[in-house]
Amino acid sequence: MGGFFGAVSQRDVVLDVFFGVDYHSHLGTRRAGMIVRDHADGFQRQIHSIENTPFRTKFEDDIVRFHGTSAIGCISDADPQPLLVRSHLGTFAITTIGAINNAEELVEEYFSGRTTQFMALSSGAVNSTELVAALINQKDDLVSGIQYAQSKVDGSLTLLIMTDAGDLIAARDFMGRLPVLVGRDENGHCVAFESFAYHKLGYHDEYELGPAEIVRLTPDAVEVLAPARDEMKMCAFMWVYYGYPNSNYEGMNVEVMRYRNGAIMARDEAARGTQPQVDYVAGVPDSGVPHAIGYSTESGMPFGRPFIKYTPTWPRSFMPANQDLRNKIANMKQVPVPELIRDKKLLFVDDSIVRGTQLRETVNFLYDSGAAEVHMRSACPPIMYSCKYLSFSSSKSDMDLIARRVVDQLEGEEGVAHLDEYADATTERGACLLKTICEDMGFDSLSYQSLQGMIEAIGIDPEKICTYCWDGRE
Repeated sequence: MGGFFGAVSQRDVVLDVFFGVDYHSHLGTRRAGMIVRDHADGFQRQIHSIENTPFRTKFEDDIVRFHGTSAIGCISDADPQPLLVRSHLGTFAITTIGAINNAEELVEEYFSGRTTQFMALSSGAVNSTELVAALINQKDDLVSGIQYAQSKVDGSLTLLIMTDAGDLIAARDFMGRLPVLVGRDENGHCVAFESFAYHKLGYHDEYELGPAEIVRLTPDAVEVLAPARDEMKMCAFMWVYYGYPNSNYEGMNVEVMRYRNGAIMARDEAARGTQPQVDYVAGVPDSGVPHAIGYSTESGMPFGRPFIKYTPTWPRSFMPANQDLRNKIANMKQVPVPELIRDKKLLFVDDSIVRGTQLRETVNFLYDSGAAEVHMRSACPPIMYSCKYLSFSSSKSDMDLIARRVVDQLEGEEGVAHLDEYADATTERGACLLKTICEDMGFDSLSYQSLQGMIEAIGIDPEKICTYCWDGRE
């Protein structure tokens, strides 16, 4: 997916942005960049691949030569950025996060003339951030340009701009699917996806942008350039999976939500009479762990860690891009505690079950290590639709999703008309989905959190939560 961090101050902010971007490393795995502006020396920029080396290691040499009172940086799961743009609106740096499903159509519609050129990526595609900058430049000012770009994008668009004057302009996407938070210290302001990132740097909470809101940040003020909309559809996965445990979105802490989510799962399963008795409840590291703690506490069954994720040399769970090597590395990370596995009945909670590939490897690993039973629980409902608003996964088709593959296996195209039933374990179709996945994956039992239970755990107005991945409702 990706994330950004920026700061504008009366003092040098290079280290703030360096560490602030590093604290967003869990959100993306391909590229990262920083642009710093100094009043005397202008812009300094660097972009690195972080596919095999963490952000901090790649940029340690760069920060020695960077200096300035304004800076932005990003972690990107897609194109190289931030970009430095020169246009009739002046020179500005820009980074974007989101998904543009109609990028090729926009290029054809607006920029097919002889006077417009785009740098092609190695894949032949256009850099999404460059495309957004070109759309912004269609208008006479940055705010109108941002609003124009957001109106033309099919998907979502959250962005951060640093102007030639050193001000920052932050814009949350039209439906508020991702968070944008502003912090303040005695010298200036910062902006981030993750509030904990600036808390660690000595900033305190100042402001949280609403959907479609655009603000200008200077050392002294937060100026609203375009007001927020009332309608919001924030991505539920920010709480379930993406967000770092210390972060808060719309007033709800990520870790607290996950404890509560696990507890609700255990409560509802006990009420249905389908809860197995096991020796240990465990989380699939790392984001499944707090859900499992909540499940363990509510059920009264002990929490354990039958295997540990080894991260000193393999810290990045999404890398590399090659699926076979990803599976191999995922297996290499899983270091068993034989005394907590051999002859034990285990119930694991994972944050989600998307494709199921790595989970199959995990189950095989547990049985090979001597587990008597392996029960699996998902902290969210069956994923039925590939996200079109954020790059939640690398799925290119709904058939990459294990739940949709099983539905297709059971009923073919007819099954699409009954996805709501398949997502509900209390229906005949829902029970059939669980049974089929269990048999395919080798679980002793399987249960998913209900959509209602997940929304209850998030604890904000359900109308403000995006649930497209599960119910297809926009």
